[in-house]
Amino acid sequence: MDARDIILRPIITEQTMNVLDEKRYTFEVDVRATKPQIKRAIEEIFEVKIEKINTANVRGKLKRQGRFSGYTKKRKKAIIKLTSASKDIQLFNEN
Repeated sequence: MDARDIILRPIITEQTMNVLDEKRYTFEVDVRATKPQIKRAIEEIFEVKIEKINTANVRGKLKRQGRFSGYTKKRKKAIIKLTSASKDIQLFNEN
């Protein structure tokens, strides 16, 4: 898999924004990706050094629309902790 295929998007929530000062970033990744693949992809795309990776598989939620029911898609998220000497990842354009 290509690095751009592994890292799908950053997860931007209030909780993830609070831990940016600790150099922790959260990304949605491909469900088949392993920790070494995620590490290589992040280091290649953003040119940073990673200290630690935690991953979590998130099950799909049951959703109903009238009498029809189904599940949202399952996903995998990765919480990345950068080394103290590493530069920050720019998630937003700051002009």
